[in-house]
Amino acid sequence: MASEHLQMVSRTSSQSFEWLYRGTYEIFPHQPGSSDPNENLEARLSQTDRPLRIKFGIDPTGSEIHLGHSIIYRKLRAFQDAGHTAVLLIGDFTARIGDPTGKSEVRRQLTAEEVAQNAQTYLDQLRPILDFETPGRLEVRYNSEWLSQLDLAKVLELLTTMTVGQMLAKEGFAERYKKENPIYLHEFLYPLMQGYDSVALEADVELGGTDQKFNLAVGRDLQRHFGQRPQFGLLMPILPGTDGVQKMSKSLGNYVGLLEDPLTMYSKLEKIPDAVIEQYFELLTDLPLDQLPKEPRERQKQLALQVVSQYHGRKAAEEAQKAALTLVQGDAKQADAVPEFSLQAIEFPAKLFFILSASGLCESSSEARRQIQGGAVRLDGERVAEVNLTVESATDLQGKVLQVGKRKFARLVL
Repeated sequence: MASEHLQMVSRTSSQSFEWLYRGTYEIFPHQPGSSDPNENLEARLSQTDRPLRIKFGIDPTGSEIHLGHSIIYRKLRAFQDAGHTAVLLIGDFTARIGDPTGKSEVRRQLTAEEVAQNAQTYLDQLRPILDFETPGRLEVRYNSEWLSQLDLAKVLELLTTMTVGQMLAKEGFAERYKKENPIYLHEFLYPLMQGYDSVALEADVELGGTDQKFNLAVGRDLQRHFGQRPQFGLLMPILPGTDGVQKMSKSLGNYVGLLEDPLTMYSKLEKIPDAVIEQYFELLTDLPLDQLPKEPRERQKQLALQVVSQYHGRKAAEEAQKAALTLVQGDAKQADAVPEFSLQAIEFPAKLFFILSASGLCESSSEARRQIQGGAVRLDGERVAEVNLTVESATDLQGKVLQVGKRKFARLVL
């Protein structure tokens, strides 16, 4: 959700800027009500006689984008739709250093070939989000254009704009220094080079995640040093993963990839925990938050349908919804609401056969054991093979469908 500060600001802002604040965590600097275009982004947007240049930098260190990444691209698209120019910066030079933000050790430096291949894959995945077609709405730039041309004199000038103490104030560096993990000098250059990108592009606004504030602030400082009007920084929150707890990450397995097929994407999204589902709606859709379905299960289904439609089209999303029901129920014609069973009375850790009995799906624990042995029990469409399967926590089952045979189902809820 947007920070309380920005929620307060958005309530006092004109309706035409609702798109600016939706999901936004922080804008800096930002003085509510000010008419100074250097202190208030609304004023800058209103008073400009040209499209603003909205920068977002990508270091293509991987090849797959997930929904957690997409929230910044969606904000970039909102600026495009408001008439401004999205400047998508491919950090083909800085990617060979690697952003040290949030890293406990030095990152492996990529080859130019790896960076180029990843960059093209990124651009292909962004076509459903950004406007690539309207003239003047998108620039794709590569920072090797200017960074590869820097001579030693210019590098020394950049280095004079920041002290070692300021660098060590950066969270990742401070932690590594405290733990006596190595920090290499080339890593200090990363925020300076990213900041110099803003100078080279003459950016008016730079977007980033909440973990990028330091780097965006360096861009402001360098623009000021080189006689430019400093950019605004706009930070978007980190999207929780499908577990509803940790940030979305491919390494944690709690992600939804933009390249995933409609059924896989739908199946993951229709199980998003209630605690974070409104945040998913706010960050991943344009639906009014006060018009969402009241019933939690309907919210999950609507979220899945909306998001899958964005990347695969409405028809494919509806087919994925039907297929998901078929997998769960065995018969799409019987796709009525699955009855719910509350786990609140169950003491965890608990055996799955006990839950089968308590839910009424089986008449007794012994019958539940026989059903598991016979291969008739499925959890979210996957056959349960272990008779004595133990579930450690109720949250491990939240939103999942427990099935016995082809006609007995229960959606497990907290």
